[in-house]
Parts: sequence; structure tokens; C-alpha cells
Amino acid sequence: MTGNDSAGTPGISRRTLLGGAAVGALGAATAGPAAAGPGQVPRLWREFTRDPVRHPQIPFVGRSGYGGGATRLPRPPVVADVRDFGAVADGRRDCAPAINRALAAAGEAGGGTVTVPAGTFRLDGPIRLGHSHVVLRGAGSGRTTLYATRNLTELIGPYGSRYGGDKSSWSWAGGLIWLAPQARWDSLTEAIRARQWPFEGWTGNRRDEWRTLTAVAPARRGDRTVTVTDPAGLRPGALVLLRLADDAGHTLLRHMAGDGPGTAAYPWDDKSKLLSYVPYEWPVRVTRVHGHRVTLERPLPLDVRPEWDPWLTTHVPELTGAGVEGLTLEAVETVQRPHLLDLGHNGVVLQCAYDCWVDDVTVRHTDNGFGLVAASACTLRRTRVAGRGSPHPYFCREGSHDNLIEDFTIEERTTPAPAGTQLHGINVEGLSSYNVWSRGDMRMGTFDSHRGLPFAGVRTDITVTNDGRHGGDASAGPLFGARFTHWNIRVTNGRAGLVKIDGLAPCSATVGINEVREFDQIDVPDFDGDLNSRLELYGTSDVVRPRNLYEAQRAHTKGAGR
Repeated sequence: MTGNDSAGTPGISRRTLLGGAAVGALGAATAGPAAAGPGQVPRLWREFTRDPVRHPQIPFVGRSGYGGGATRLPRPPVVADVRDFGAVADGRRDCAPAINRALAAAGEAGGGTVTVPAGTFRLDGPIRLGHSHVVLRGAGSGRTTLYATRNLTELIGPYGSRYGGDKSSWSWAGGLIWLAPQARWDSLTEAIRARQWPFEGWTGNRRDEWRTLTAVAPARRGDRTVTVTDPAGLRPGALVLLRLADDAGHTLLRHMAGDGPGTAAYPWDDKSKLLSYVPYEWPVRVTRVHGHRVTLERPLPLDVRPEWDPWLTTHVPELTGAGVEGLTLEAVETVQRPHLLDLGHNGVVLQCAYDCWVDDVTVRHTDNGFGLVAASACTLRRTRVAGRGSPHPYFCREGSHDNLIEDFTIEERTTPAPAGTQLHGINVEGLSSYNVWSRGDMRMGTFDSHRGLPFAGVRTDITVTNDGRHGGDASAGPLFGARFTHWNIRVTNGRAGLVKIDGLAPCSATVGINEVREFDQIDVPDFDGDLNSRLELYGTSDVVRPRNLYEAQRAHTKGAGR
């Protein structure tokens, strides 16, 4: 375990922390040792640059987000204005049908941008963005408001949990702006109305809507080219699923957790919720097919071993190239419900979406803010959660991979939290992997793991008032898998939570955080023995170079031609 020589800086203000983070995020990304003033380059960064895709503690996330981490989002031509379909910005007339008609017309025409001018548009129903290459664009989050008057329980029906109990699945699913393939949205809502609580991911309500394309030969984590048995069903540009099943010894789950000594002794068999997430399903585009050699858009997230029955398969049709931009979704203000009994005053959710995005969008007074549910390679940029408080301002679950959430803000709540409610923060769970949270201003909340063995995630360049608590059912298994990294985190209130994770997360890295202390929610490691975790520059504030791990990975791999 690697230490540091710098003392903590007590009493740092949010203004100071945010101001320091805004300067020179990439200036020293690949520089040599810095003087004490400008910053310090940790040993971990030097190690990472020698083998970025296979480092034991730091995941390679340099291609996470829309378009492999593209800095520019598409600007499809305008094909419709919601006013032409009957929407009126008077705050009184229900405009949801008109907006949905405009979106459907754009989809049927092959895509394009649907504009919503400045003003307030009332919604008495959800907005459904179900066609690829369609963008809903307002005049800006400070100018266009969609005012949602009803919740998803009223609009679709009660949504129970497939795991039993009286919990409402609207506490972690569904949005009043819901980006999902139309057929997938139809099947989900039909199942909910029939009280047949569905699986929510890439292979349908019963996880049976797929067929095999080809078997995959053994390969290593970080490889981008794999050998397949039958390439006939593969073509460049196609989206496929890599499916990895577990074996009786749970060696796949142990591999996700870093194959450390404690993983063999861990009681996997009774983790019923965790086991329901397997097989691991990872969507990825094919970029090249040459004989039996197939090149993928991103490096393999895990080893591929014969005992895990590796296949490339089909999946439900994806939503791709779709986005929501430049608006505020404001729910009617209600008193926050007791924890896990939300009615579904939810914000924006992307589901079975690949290469989609949300940009310059605020949600206010929502039960849950922004959600990624079986969504991959998506970017959430310049998003904000405001209003009366949300248990999940951001959630990332049900096998969501390779997503980028950057320049995000969680504002302080405008009303006190009622008794029996909960606050989590930036959530990740359910075998989700290679997700990035970058450049965040969290004025409340925490770094929430809801168990379910999320792995290979990065949280970097974030200021947080750490006043939330993490969640997670015991049947969902470990808090973390391998290669979770927290890099340059500025905690304004000195509370540990799940920020300093070297004693909890296997094969993890905690780099460049100020001194923190435990509080009433104290976790013990899920795995016995040496966690093979690393800690550097602990007790410092914003001295680590590079400041932003994601941006530095992007710059380094671009310079190396990867």
C-alpha cells in the first residue's frame, strides 16, 4: 500500500475546492514529478501509463461515453417543432400527446431534431423517445420547462419488485422522460400492468429474447480483437452482446472481484439477487471482421474463459443516436415518500440505449433524477438535480456499462427530508462496469454502491458534501468488485462514507482525497485477506496530477494512438 507525505487541510470551503479543480485539468497529465506547489504525480499513474488496459487497480475508461468518449455530440437537422403538433406553452394544456406525436413522426421519417421553444409545457403523461437518431431539444435548461403533473404509478400502474416485498420498483426504474426502444417500452409497460414484474435488460422481460451468433475463443481482459468460431453473422457496425455465464464455483464472480484470496471463501451461493444478474451481458459494436478475427469498439472488460461459456449473441433492438437537450423537467412538488415506496415522479431514464446522450438538462422535485438501466456507451453532460430532494439523484444499474456522467450537479434540497426517507447520491449496482463520474458538484449525497458487485468504475474530480448513506440488500452481494478508483475527491465535511475505499474494495485505488473520518454507517470488507488495494496522496486536496483521471486517460491513449 502506497502512502503520502502531505498533511490534510481542515476547514476547506466548497468555493476553494471547486475553484482549485477548475484550473488545468490536463496540464500535468503526462508530466514528470511536480514540485510540491504545482502538484504531485502518484506512482499509480506512472504504472497505469505503461499498460493502461490491464492495470490491476485502475480500470481503462478512456473510451467510456457516447461515441467512444466523443467530446462533440451530434446535431441532427431540425425536422419538427412541437407547436406544429399542437403543443402550447401556456402551462395549462396537456402537451405530452403533441410532443410524443412529434417524436414519433421524426422517428418514422428516419430521425432528426424535434424542438421545444422557450416556455412552460404541461405534461399529464410521460414523454417516450423510442426511435433511434431522434433528439428532443429545448431552448436551454433555463428557458424550456416541461411541467409533469402525474407520476408513473398513476400513468402506468403500481410496479412491484420481482424480488418480493412491498417495495416499489419506481424507486429505481422508469422516467417521465423515458428513452427506450419503442418495442421494449411497450413490453415493459404491458408486463407492469399485468403485474408480471419484468427483467429490465437487453434480453427481454424473461431474459429469453436472444440467439447465439458465435462462440468466442479464450482472450484476456484488455484485448480488442477476439477469435470467433463462426463470423458469418457479424458485420462492422453491428451491436452484439458478449455473454459470460458463471460456473458452479462462481469463478466469474470471483474474477469480477479480482480473484483475491477472499473471493474463494466468500459465500456466493446465497446471494440470490446477485445471482439473478448473471450471465454478464456487455454490449459492444463490431468494428472489423477479418476471417475469424473480430475487432471490437472497446477492450474486453474481463477475461474470456471456456468455463464461462462465452458467446456473442443478439439482443432486443437497441435505441441509438437519440438524445435529450436543453430543458428542465419539473415534477409537481410533492412530499418525498418513505424509502422504496416512490410513486414515480422520476426524471430522465435511458434503457436499452447505446450511444445516446442527455445534455444541459435539469430535473426538479423528482423522486429519482437521472437513470441508466441496461444502458451503455451513453453520455450525461451538464445535468442537474434540484428541488425537494431525491433518494437517487443518479442511478446506474441492471448491467449498465461504459457510460460517462460529467459536469453534473446535485443541489442542496429545498425542503427538509421527511422522516423515513433516504438519500443516496451517485448510485451504481447490478454488475455495472466501466462507468465514469467526472467533474461533479455534489452539495449533498454520497458515493452510493447498492451492492450487486459493480466493478471497474471511476469517480474523479468531484466535490462532495458527503451526507448520504449507501444502500443495498444483503442478497445482492458485495459492495464492490475489482478496479474501482476514486481520484481527486474533495470532501467538504470530512465524512468518509464510501469515498475512501482502500479498506473495502478489492484491487481498488483511492488517490488524492482529503482526510475523512468514519460515521455511523461503518462497513466491513466483504472479502477476507489482502484486498490488494492502493492508497496514495491521502490527506491532500487537489494536489494530485493529473487532476482528472478520465480526461488524462483520454489524452494518454489518444497520444499513444489507441
